[in-house]
Amino acid sequence: MALIDQFTTQYGLVEKIDAFGYLDYLGEHGKTPRKHGKVILVTADTPLKASRGEGKTTTTIALIDALRARGIDATAVLRQPSMGITAAGSKGGASGGGKSSLSHPELIDWGLCGEMAAIECAQNLLVSFAEKAVDDGLIDTVLVPRVSEVPSRSLRQIAVDRNKGNLPERVVLTPTCELMQIVVLSHSMGEISERVSRMVAGTKDGKPVTFGEFIDLWRITGILGDAVKPAKTETVNGSPVYVHCGPFANVSLGIPSLVSVEMACALHDVVVVEAGYGADAGAQKWLDIACREYGAEWPAAAVVVTRASTWRDDPKLSWRYPFHVNRLEKLGIPTFPLINLWDGEDDQIDSLKVTARELNFRKPIIGNLFRDGGEALAPQLDGFVDALGGLTGVAGGPSAAADAEDPEVADNHASHKGMGLVDDVKWIASNAYGVPADRVLFKVGFAESLAAATELCNGVGASIDDLAVVAMKSPATMTDDDSAPADQRTVTLKKVEPHLGAGVVQVNLTTSLTTPMPKIV
Repeated sequence: MALIDQFTTQYGLVEKIDAFGYLDYLGEHGKTPRKHGKVILVTADTPLKASRGEGKTTTTIALIDALRARGIDATAVLRQPSMGITAAGSKGGASGGGKSSLSHPELIDWGLCGEMAAIECAQNLLVSFAEKAVDDGLIDTVLVPRVSEVPSRSLRQIAVDRNKGNLPERVVLTPTCELMQIVVLSHSMGEISERVSRMVAGTKDGKPVTFGEFIDLWRITGILGDAVKPAKTETVNGSPVYVHCGPFANVSLGIPSLVSVEMACALHDVVVVEAGYGADAGAQKWLDIACREYGAEWPAAAVVVTRASTWRDDPKLSWRYPFHVNRLEKLGIPTFPLINLWDGEDDQIDSLKVTARELNFRKPIIGNLFRDGGEALAPQLDGFVDALGGLTGVAGGPSAAADAEDPEVADNHASHKGMGLVDDVKWIASNAYGVPADRVLFKVGFAESLAAATELCNGVGASIDDLAVVAMKSPATMTDDDSAPADQRTVTLKKVEPHLGAGVVQVNLTTSLTTPMPKIV
């Protein structure tokens, strides 16, 4: 019996793996056989519409099927989607499609792996504790929001009718909440408990009060017992896939849990990590938060997915895709453009290759992955496999050498803790959105929001400049107006919200909604 089987239990039609326990065991038994898989980052072009994905999950599934067909031990780590947005039809499903699908897509799309529901229950229980604390005179405002898997924009701001007057509260989507961020970033149940204790419940006479000051955290960690375990499923072709956590990339972290990726790297030679929305969103957060601040593995290569229509049909927005590809290349990450064709677009392949050559891209990977699956990719992956170093089980690779030689790459590995929040956001705008620091603007009220957030952090003995910055933005735009000429594009900062338990500070810029609505289907 394989070691991992000792940490695996059946959970309906999928399996759940105690990643905390498995990684602890590996740490305590240093000579235990394990792999050191290389991370491949799958990201995408900025979609023309926020309600439409570019095909990252379909590509991810096809990619691991193709790699395994070539004899490479590959797997993928996906995020658990949100029932209210993904499954209700606002965007493509989170389980691929056609020949590039998971074996039980309904389990993934409808949240039946369990963590969304458990995290929702746990955070709402925290809100109930906060309301009781108001009754007991421990706090006089509630700052932690309720959460819901199904969006209702009318609940973004609410007032609870109480004997002593209305108590302002709010509701956000489960994927965007602080408890989801905590589970994504934590490496043990003890760390989750400690982080939840640092969450700010509310204020008393203007001073912040954390949950650790008035409740025992075992109730919360008890609810999360199964939610912290990644689910294991497979593609329709039998390739293993792990699914865990589901933060949105435009208004949260946008990446799967760090332990799910670390666990997969211990089990497989190549681990494909899907980051939410475009390279300006999920990929930015994998690199600048997961890798730079939390020690996650720097990608050995990247795939940037686009559609032929997204890439070329709007001349005013066509700058975005080359920007993403070139940015990742400049970071020392071999980056491969992948064009996900729709039916009827096969006749565009030659012209797409010409356009890619004109932009000095690596040889593009092109195919209808819904129709043809991994079979479309396998013959096109010679350059991709070469970029991994050939023998995929060997640590290091081409990006490691680039790190040592390129100061820009080395700078991207350095922690930004202690950097002023505004300077940090300007760095993100310049590096991830192509907007220089002098065109980062402040909306009226931003300075006051920053001052209030700084005071809240100071009230619990924390520095806002030590928190990792999470850019809150529209998934469909990189700047205030992406169609503006390059020298006129701006990024406007709107408000600041620290999540002290998660160790992040959210900064709203451009257009961002924490409760986007599903389509009528």
